Amino acid sequence: MFFAITLVAIGVLYMYVAPGLQARLIDEKLAELASAARAHSGPIARTVGAAEPLRVVKARVDTGALSSGARVTLLSVSRAVAPNGPQLSSLADSSRPTATERLSFPVAYRAAATGTLRTGTEMTSAGTVAEAADPVAYQGHVARVLVYSSPVSDVVRNVAIVRHEILVAGGIALLLALVGGYLVARALAQRVKRLERAAEQVAAGDFEHPIPVDSSDELGQLAVAFNDMQRQLARLESARKKFIATASHELRTPIFSLGGFVELLEDEDLDPITRRRFLDQVSEQVQRLGKLSGDLLDLSKLESGSLELREEQVDLGELTRSVSGEFEPMLDQHDSHLELRLAARRIEALCDPVRVAQIVRILIDNALTHTPLGTRIVVAVGREDGRVRLAVRDDGGGIEHDAIGRIFEPFYTADDARGSGLGLAIASELAGRMAGRLSVESGPRRTVFTLELPAR
Repeated sequence: MFFAITLVAIGVLYMYVAPGLQARLIDEKLAELASAARAHSGPIARTVGAAEPLRVVKARVDTGALSSGARVTLLSVSRAVAPNGPQLSSLADSSRPTATERLSFPVAYRAAATGTLRTGTEMTSAGTVAEAADPVAYQGHVARVLVYSSPVSDVVRNVAIVRHEILVAGGIALLLALVGGYLVARALAQRVKRLERAAEQVAAGDFEHPIPVDSSDELGQLAVAFNDMQRQLARLESARKKFIATASHELRTPIFSLGGFVELLEDEDLDPITRRRFLDQVSEQVQRLGKLSGDLLDLSKLESGSLELREEQVDLGELTRSVSGEFEPMLDQHDSHLELRLAARRIEALCDPVRVAQIVRILIDNALTHTPLGTRIVVAVGREDGRVRLAVRDDGGGIEHDAIGRIFEPFYTADDARGSGLGLAIASELAGRMAGRLSVESGPRRTVFTLELPAR
């Protein structure tokens, strides 16, 4: 491509610019001669019909040549009718007499035939000559023609030198373009090949070899983006493996438990109290399975964009009070206290009440699951700067700093407590779908999850 662009540029210079330069220079010379003819022809033209001696005429021709800087030739026009038009003969010439024989003055013939000043060029053995012919009328017809001429062979020669230099410089440029284009293409191909090999490694599941970033150009930026993608894929792969292990454990434990309890319940000698205890255990395991399957279904809908939200005006205080009441049995088992801090007036937000209730359940359940027994939990609802904020705070041990940035990732769990790592990811995604935001702040003995929603 570099070679082709350079070749086209050289071709344009050689075929268009150089000839155009020659034509412009010759046109400028012809314009100078025409201007000189108009300016200096008067004294010579006044000798026509005045019976001036030939030496006087030659003196004025020489004076005109000195003033204009060009060769001046006075031609006489014969009145005899000739088949080829008027006949011209030299009367006076500012140059040597032998020089006149080398010029045929074709421009002078055109000027004599038309009676107007004409310009043009003539090829001679010595080179190209530019000419301007000014006709002089006497008694109603052209009697004399004054020709101002000047060689322009130096212009042609200089343009030829320029065209030769263009060819030499163009040849060097073509060689450099060919070598440089090959080297650049080879370097780019090697870098692209490196990206291709890295992509193949990632496709094969190898996320441990990032691409070296050796420049800041487009390919360097692509390498940076590729490394970021590789890190994200590595995290996702790690989370996927962890989720498979967690989900296997979460599914295997209740399934084995259900199988064992079914076998025990088949014993007809069980007393009613033991049977009721086994049935309660079966119900708990079924609830665990239902929660896990529900989380997986919600996550799938969120990722595919098929989850429908029905937004309406909702009193968050009343909704929070209702959801918090569902956790009374779990609070008793956990020996924990849940405190509600709600405003006296209604605090309404534009949201889907079912999904906001789901978020509140996830946050309260998360606080109970990941904190020690007896932990105090505070749920507060308020309004500030046109936004409604629902905060769930616990006085547990807090979240490690390294886990804060990943706590909303699917399948990620910050500790070894039970759970699939889907709850907070689902809650964060649901908040975003309702034009809200779920954030977390954590420190020693204090963790606060805050849900922000647009107010009414």
